[in-house]
Amino acid sequence: MEAVLLIDFGSTNTKVTGVDLAGERLLGTAAAYTTVESDVGQGLAEALEKLQKETGPITWVKRYACSSAAGGLRMVTSGLVPALTAEASRLASLGAGAKVIRVFSYEMTDEDAAEIAALKPDIFLLSGGVDGGNKDCILHNAKILASVDVPFPVIVAGNRAVAGECEKILAATGRETIRCPNVMPQLNKLNIEPVQDEIRRLFLKRIIQAKGLSREQELISGILMPTPSAVKKAMELLAWGTEKQRGIGELVAVDLGGATTDVYSVAKGSPQSGDVVMKGLPEPESKRTVEGDLGMRYSSGGVLEALGADELAGLSGLSPEKVSAGVEYLGAHPDFIPADADGAALDFGLAAGAVDTAVSRHAGTIEEVYTPMGQVFVQTGKDLTGVRRLVLTGGAVIHNQRAGEIASHALYNKAKPASLRPRAADIYIDKSYILAAMGLLAEAWPDTALSIMRKEIQEYGTGK
Repeated sequence: MEAVLLIDFGSTNTKVTGVDLAGERLLGTAAAYTTVESDVGQGLAEALEKLQKETGPITWVKRYACSSAAGGLRMVTSGLVPALTAEASRLASLGAGAKVIRVFSYEMTDEDAAEIAALKPDIFLLSGGVDGGNKDCILHNAKILASVDVPFPVIVAGNRAVAGECEKILAATGRETIRCPNVMPQLNKLNIEPVQDEIRRLFLKRIIQAKGLSREQELISGILMPTPSAVKKAMELLAWGTEKQRGIGELVAVDLGGATTDVYSVAKGSPQSGDVVMKGLPEPESKRTVEGDLGMRYSSGGVLEALGADELAGLSGLSPEKVSAGVEYLGAHPDFIPADADGAALDFGLAAGAVDTAVSRHAGTIEEVYTPMGQVFVQTGKDLTGVRRLVLTGGAVIHNQRAGEIASHALYNKAKPASLRPRAADIYIDKSYILAAMGLLAEAWPDTALSIMRKEIQEYGTGK
C-alpha cells in the first residue's frame, strides 16, 4: 500500500486525511482543535493519534499540507479605478487563496499608509492603469508604500510603462519587490494567473515561517498552498475532470467555516438570453470570494449583523433575545459544540443565514433598465441560474442533520429576484471533509483525487 498523508492546518482545527494511492480510496480522516498561539504541532499530533486509532500504524510515503492558520494569507491590494484595476487585483488575490483585508483605489494618502502599517499585511499587490493608460497613480502609490515601515513584500502588476520604476522605488527601501505582468493590460481584459503564481510562491517562501509552521515543515514533504487554493483546485478538478475522467460539470460550492464563508463557482456565468448586456469587469470562470464577516464562531456576530436578530430568529425558531445572547457566547467560545436543541437551532440559523448571504454576494445581479431604444436587462457579475450542481463543505454543514435545508439557502430566492443564484441544483455534501485534501493530492495524482471525490462526496437530493 502506498499511503499519503494530507494535512490542513486550519484556524480552529488541524485536519488529517489518509489516502491509499493504489486502491484509490480513503483510509480515514481525523481532526483536533488547535491554535497557532499555543502550538500548532500539538493539534497535528492529536489529529494523527486519532487517525491511527482508526487506521492502525501506517508508514506514509509522502506528507503534504495546506494552511489557513493564524488568519490565513492576508493581503492588501490597490488599483486605479474601483471597478477595473482595483477589482482585478482583488479577484487575483482571492483566486490565489488570500483573504483580502483592504482594497485601495485612486491615489493613496499618508493616512492610508498609516492604515497599511497597522494592518501588517502578508503581501501587498500594487496595480493601476492599463498598458498605455494612466501612469501617475501607480507611481504615486509606490512612493506612498515606500514610506511604510513594515517589511511586507510588494508585487507590482500595473501599467508596464512605469512598473520597472515602481519596482526601483520600492526595492530601494530594502523591501522585497517582485514585478509581474499587468493584471489588466487592456480595458476589461484580465491577466491574473502570473500574479497568482507569484502570490503562491511568496506564500511558500515567507508566510509559512511567519505563521509559526516552520517546525511542522520538517515533518512533512511540503506545505503546498493556502487552504482556499487547495479547495479551489479540488472544485476545478471535480467540475472539469481530467484527460481520463469526466468531471460533473459547472458547479457552485460553499465552504462554511468558523471565521469565514468561502464561495466558489466553476462556471462561465454568461448571460442566459440575448436581450441582456454585461456591465463591469468580466469575471474568471473559476472564481472564489471570501466573506470575512460571516462564520459560525469567530464571525457569528457578522451573520447577526447582516441578517438582523428578527430574521435570524425566524431561521432558527428561537426568540431574538436568545439569538443575540447565543451569538455573543459563540464569539467568545469558538470551540463550542451544541449539546441541546437550542444550540442546534442556533447553529442551523447561522449556517442558513451565512450561506444565503455569502452566495448572494458571490453571484451576479440583473436589473431592468429603460433606454430610448426600449427595455434592456443589465447583468453585473456571473449568471449562475443555470448551474445544476451545488457542493457544501464545513463542519457546521457536514455534521448537521438538516444539511439539505442549509444548502437550499444557496439557491434562488423569490424575495431576492435580482440575485442570479442557481434556480435548482443537485446537492452534494462533503461528508468526509476531504476537499482541501483532494486539492493537495491533485497536485501529483489528479485522477486518484477525482476518483476519491466521486466516491466520497455524497449526493443529497435536488434543491429548488
